[in-house]
Amino acid sequence: MAEDVGSGQSGASGEIPASEECSLAGNGATTTHELVANEPSLITHRPSLRLMIVAGEASGDKHGASLARALTGLNAETRLEMFGAGGDEMRKAGVETLVDAREVAIIGVPEIARALGKLYRSYRTLLAAARARRPEAVVLIDWPDFNLRLAKKLHREGFKVIYYVSPQVWAWRKYRVRAIRRDVDRMLVILPFEVEFYRRAGIEAEFVGHPLAEAVRITAPRDEFARRNGLDPTRPMIALLPGSRRKEIHYHLPPMIDAAARLPRYQFVIPLASTVDRHQVDVILNRARVPQGVEVAIIAGDTYNALGHAEFAVVASGTATVEAALIGTPMVIVYRASELNWLLIRPLIHLNTFGMVNLIAGRRIVPELIQHDVTGERIVAAVSAILSDSNRLAQIRDALAMVREKLTVGAGYEPQRAARAIIETIGAQGQSRATRGRETT
Repeated sequence: MAEDVGSGQSGASGEIPASEECSLAGNGATTTHELVANEPSLITHRPSLRLMIVAGEASGDKHGASLARALTGLNAETRLEMFGAGGDEMRKAGVETLVDAREVAIIGVPEIARALGKLYRSYRTLLAAARARRPEAVVLIDWPDFNLRLAKKLHREGFKVIYYVSPQVWAWRKYRVRAIRRDVDRMLVILPFEVEFYRRAGIEAEFVGHPLAEAVRITAPRDEFARRNGLDPTRPMIALLPGSRRKEIHYHLPPMIDAAARLPRYQFVIPLASTVDRHQVDVILNRARVPQGVEVAIIAGDTYNALGHAEFAVVASGTATVEAALIGTPMVIVYRASELNWLLIRPLIHLNTFGMVNLIAGRRIVPELIQHDVTGERIVAAVSAILSDSNRLAQIRDALAMVREKLTVGAGYEPQRAARAIIETIGAQGQSRATRGRETT
């Protein structure tokens, strides 16, 4: 099962079958952009460049922001105009967001159905903007249920479509590969096994490294982090990451808090994603009536220090599991949805595991709890089993280090590799147009 369950995303439990393990576990992907890494910028002779970038979730907002910064850094002399859909991170990076990711970060089939009006308005807004402003390329970031529809329309109208951060079609709804083959001009993937998956589907994809590989790091010592957040630096800490969307918070945070109440030895931190409504978290904490002596601190804007200084993490399936792996924090991965949503999506899932970290490793290196297994009691059992076994804890840390190694292309800044690939695609498009122009004269 894939990490991004519900809004084009899914999950399940069990080991990866041997046939899947062979195709998903390797890191044999190569990148051609090392050949141009030391060449002059491909946009040197462009006075301006217009790009449409579309992301609809917290992780996509983060990836879009790092991409925007990398694009800006490629050539300071070029006037870069970026617009589309995103959140606070992309806005800070200079992207004009015509659609706010916070408004469209929706999970679950019934929830998406109820929000169709809002999603359609967002679709029309972006379509009209593309037609009016004529970007040299449209860069779509994950968010497949929305972005694949946008790709179909824009590609038919002659726009260059680049997909960065592939939909997890290798996990569920594989028939979407046909739409990608038809409507996407270039596929840039951030997971090494995706190159081989797309190759077998007749699609050329390039592994550009994971955009978080160099970004996830501890930036403050434990004493300073604890002081800023009212924590005891000498007391062991567990991080709770319930997700980035309202329904994820709704289903994941209550059992996480129940588990916290059963682990009085630890203090707990809840790092909030940029799309999370703080009020929703406060309401759940107040209803849970956390026992006296159990310290739970809400952390805003400091996820990596929270994860880095935690001895363990309970993480909702999604990008946060990769962040925990990159920083080296052992974890248990959880996923729960509404009963209706689970009944609808379960038959469409093609894998027997849902944790992205386990998929990248090619084996089960951290525990997974799904649907009815996501309870306070079972979370406590999974956490305690690992923290009480020093050998297993060391094995998990070693396996997470291997995952980090697989997610990097090599020395360099991964988002810049994606940015170079985008500029190269635009350059090839411009060259082909120029060639056609010479042939007609």
